[in-house]
Amino acid sequence: MTDSILIIDDNEDILEFLSDVLDENYKLHLAENGEIAQTILEKEVINLIVSDIMMPGIDGFELCRIIKSNVEYCHIPIVLLTSKNTYQAHIEGLEVGADAYIQKPFSPELLQMQIANLLRNRLKIKDHFASSPFEDVRVMAHSKTDEIFLKKLDEYIRKNIKDPNMDIDKMANHMHMSRPTFYRKIKSLSSLSPKELIDVTRLKKAAQLITQNEFTLFEIAKMVGYSSQSVFGKNFQKHFHVTPLEYINSIPKENGLNSVT
Repeated sequence: MTDSILIIDDNEDILEFLSDVLDENYKLHLAENGEIAQTILEKEVINLIVSDIMMPGIDGFELCRIIKSNVEYCHIPIVLLTSKNTYQAHIEGLEVGADAYIQKPFSPELLQMQIANLLRNRLKIKDHFASSPFEDVRVMAHSKTDEIFLKKLDEYIRKNIKDPNMDIDKMANHMHMSRPTFYRKIKSLSSLSPKELIDVTRLKKAAQLITQNEFTLFEIAKMVGYSSQSVFGKNFQKHFHVTPLEYINSIPKENGLNSVT
């Protein structure tokens, strides 16, 4: 899946230059000011933002502050571009939550590398969460706001985990979001759809239950909301790269956990 980048600059020449630099590797959305940028954020899944600082109306600092204080968008990494060559400007950029700060003029290679590194690091975290049986969902949080959001969401999923038909609309409502906004938030945070995130949470709970050595695999599948044990087994292998039985056999024998069937 191609990452989506929102570029914000009131200078059309700069927008064109940045588009030429980035359009080969990313899906781009262009905005000439902060107001347009906010409209795009409401409609699109955005993986990273590149914004100039000096703009009429909402400048880059204020836009960064708005985005990082909004639970719907605060997970999105922001690269600020500036011609201000002052220590105070750099400090202000960090204070409003910018993830990177690049001084003009800059080389295209520097910008490309900074963007690639930010996206690569986020992807590593997402992959680690999805493929690690005991990794907490909050590992994907990039702020306290995200941590609170993910904790609340995880608690809701686990509370309703036995329900094989967990309702996405009810979940979005529980998180005080519309379904489209909720979908964009989850997709951008985890690279998973809400349904896929529910499934990963089911499987993590199953892995926990397996280590307790108190239930059969059939019982565990039912306990985490699977009506089919074969689907449970396929999904477990897909995410954790081992079958449930292989996972049981990988647990130290002294714990007596190799008898679950």
